[in-house]
Amino acid sequence: MSAIETSGLTKYYGDTRGVEDLSFSVAEGEVFGFLGPNGAGKTTTIRTLLGFVAPTGGSATVLGRDVTDESALIEAKRRIGYLPSHPGFDEGVTGRRLIRYHAELKGDERSDELLERFDAPVDREIGEYSTGNEQKLAIVLTFMHDPDLVVMDEPTSGLDPLMQERLYEFIEDEQARGTTFFFSSHVLSEVRKVCDRVGIIRDGHLVAQEGVEELLDRSGKRVHISVEGTLDPDDFALPGVHDFESDPDRSDASFMFTGEYDALLDHLRNYRIRDLEIEEAPLEDVFMKFYDGETASSSESETPPQSHNPPGGETDA
Repeated sequence: MSAIETSGLTKYYGDTRGVEDLSFSVAEGEVFGFLGPNGAGKTTTIRTLLGFVAPTGGSATVLGRDVTDESALIEAKRRIGYLPSHPGFDEGVTGRRLIRYHAELKGDERSDELLERFDAPVDREIGEYSTGNEQKLAIVLTFMHDPDLVVMDEPTSGLDPLMQERLYEFIEDEQARGTTFFFSSHVLSEVRKVCDRVGIIRDGHLVAQEGVEELLDRSGKRVHISVEGTLDPDDFALPGVHDFESDPDRSDASFMFTGEYDALLDHLRNYRIRDLEIEEAPLEDVFMKFYDGETASSSESETPPQSHNPPGGETDA
């Protein structure tokens, strides 16, 4: 059984598209990365999967429960952890009090272990927390009931590099225990570190869904070459050569290559090569191919109406 399954999932806010016709699945025990810039539809997808907003069309199941079936989804949420991008805690309570509150809602099997690992200052009021400390507390609340599925929306926001690495290691450990992750992010380096597969969303539409390594392989290699003499761009009009760029004296050039390497090496024998480097394409370059150079937020808004949350912030129970 898939941990998450969607078919044609669509959500509109009036005339404004949040997401449209999303169809994907997340296997049990998988870390699935959900990529896209701000405004692409990532948070709308999460809120729909968790039942915070109702879909306009299509269908979705989470842990085998229909997201439009309120009673069934409540049962599923007992096995789900949710780490929102902005927890929105009550600043007047201590972290320890908030942990006790969540323990009453959903149980507590692991808070002591998690506090030792992530070191949130739970005896201070949350109003005194840094952004990083708020995120560490949110991680504890997300995992304290030992969920089977964890939905994470920009999970490393505010964490320093050391704590980010600690979270990546923790995700790896949890996956080894069988936990499934739906990991929404626009930080491509962390997606590469932790995810098995990715879905790329643009303007509310899913534009790619495949393994990280397969995505990189299909996108080719970055080639840097330096020669004695000159490199004529017309001579590199070969199958698989893309984005050819050379320096002013044309002795150095770089390009993306998706063709047959034997053909490329045969061609390069025509030059006296000073240096040749073939490397994996940066994930950023691969990602931008799906966005045609677009880095700004989409014109489609993904800011939904606020849902009611219990005291102490958004709960994942």
